[in-house]
Amino acid sequence: MASPKWGERSPGLLARLAQSARNALRTEPAPRSGLRELPLALRRAELAAPYLAAEREGDHRRAAVAAVASMDRAIAGEEWWAADIWAHRGLWHFEQAGMALQATRQARRIGELRFAAGDPHTARRYYAEAIDEARDIGAEREQGLAARGLGQALMELGRVTEARRLASAAVDLLERAEAPASEIAAARELLGREVAVGETEES
Repeated sequence: MASPKWGERSPGLLARLAQSARNALRTEPAPRSGLRELPLALRRAELAAPYLAAEREGDHRRAAVAAVASMDRAIAGEEWWAADIWAHRGLWHFEQAGMALQATRQARRIGELRFAAGDPHTARRYYAEAIDEARDIGAEREQGLAARGLGQALMELGRVTEARRLASAAVDLLERAEAPASEIAAARELLGREVAVGETEES
């Protein structure tokens, strides 16, 4: 299955940290938005108006919430290109608002939508970023969910040993965080998945 063509890509963690440092040293007002203009097709979407209003006003928290709502609508319709653009907008606004937990969760959700769209290769990047950032802020439940997601992506790619290692870590993290039983069960299911005939397990 060919990977979908994605929209905006999130800058890497180092690039975002560098930009934050530049913003901290800036003496003149920062530009209203560091994002490219929203594609016309999405600007005309039903849920775009609240987002565009929040973006114009520089209200990052409200813009992030509106972008996530549009992302969810696009995911429900399997409109992966649109979902990906909205997802990255949400991530960027959460970061600008200093909402570290929400930004970490959004990185994980980008991994989830890319995996759902049939692209486990690029999903890995977002899961891995979410794991690192969740660890940094001590968010064990998010770290566990991202570890489970990365394990699922690796399992899809035939990297069974790594996948099971991550599933085991996910179970431990989710249990410590007293996550819902359904989340722990999903991680255990990945941990116990049998290797299909023809599937290779890495040593």
